[in-house]
Amino acid sequence: MQAESLKGRAIQFYRRRHDKPDGRSLYLYGYEPHSGEPGQEFEDPVSSASEMRFHPLRQEWALYSPHRQNRTFQPSKAANPLAPATPGGAITEIPFFDFELAVFGNRFPSLHPEAPDPIAAIWKTQPARGDAEVVVYSPEDTGSLATIGQDRRILLIEAMIDRYQHHFEAGAACVLPFENRGEAVGVTLSHPHGQIYAFPVVPEPQAKAEAAFAAGYDLEADRRSWGKDFAIAEAGSLQSWCPPFARFPNEVWISTQARRAGPWEFSAEEVEGLATLLGDTVARYDRLFELPMPYMMSFQAAPADTSGAFQFTVQFYPIMRSAGRLKYLASVEQATGIFTVDVDPKAAAKALRDT
Repeated sequence: MQAESLKGRAIQFYRRRHDKPDGRSLYLYGYEPHSGEPGQEFEDPVSSASEMRFHPLRQEWALYSPHRQNRTFQPSKAANPLAPATPGGAITEIPFFDFELAVFGNRFPSLHPEAPDPIAAIWKTQPARGDAEVVVYSPEDTGSLATIGQDRRILLIEAMIDRYQHHFEAGAACVLPFENRGEAVGVTLSHPHGQIYAFPVVPEPQAKAEAAFAAGYDLEADRRSWGKDFAIAEAGSLQSWCPPFARFPNEVWISTQARRAGPWEFSAEEVEGLATLLGDTVARYDRLFELPMPYMMSFQAAPADTSGAFQFTVQFYPIMRSAGRLKYLASVEQATGIFTVDVDPKAAAKALRDT
């Protein structure tokens, strides 16, 4: 399929869709229209056999996807499935010799648009119908949000906005772009990438956040009331900061000064500001202990059925409490949801400001 020209908030960019022989779709995003014929591709059908089961005591859903046990784990550089294709090389997910940014359906998905109805059971179930996508930031097999450059980060945000719109139009209840970084978090592919899950339900944390905003909670007013002690950096009417109610050591949030349900409501200035702060936050993390910080990061945007009061944030959960010391979620956190936080957020904000 030929590349389509799209007008973003901050840039003019292009999207090319390629349908894979195994039934998945690949989207190539770039500043220039992508062309060229694909090379060899994966052809075995992708499993859609996931289901959701409801926990009656925790009042939340879990995904069951046994086929994910076989997903790729720490491949060699020559077998990197997120790299562009090379003549005579291993088959990769991106069967072209070049690309700028790529998004494709996960080969081992926990959510699938055609997930079957679960087998009748006495517990509460529902089909895991949704989507699970991989977002490859760059053709380079090393790097991070701090090093891929501002232009690539802007392109990433514009691609995310396009994927939000696609999944909401397809019927998703909640869309969550996220990144897991570092083997300590469980990352199995080191190539810089993130993921997007499109859920058929609104997960409990997002449902609670929506309810709080609908009831009148104003995150930006609250943030301003704390003063500058929790602030880290500002860019394009956005700011990064450590919440005083953080659950992880050195936890950082990025938010807008104006109320925004999600990045699809951003101005060009806000897209550029978010791109700047994504890179700035990861760079500060990496300087903090002079090593790449393992973290979990997510875009927290309004669900499809929203009151209109939701306030978008990006939330970083790093798992190092000091150099060489990981923060483990041990029994009490797992059993109760009450976290024990080892670093005071005010001290974390100062340390990150000073890096």
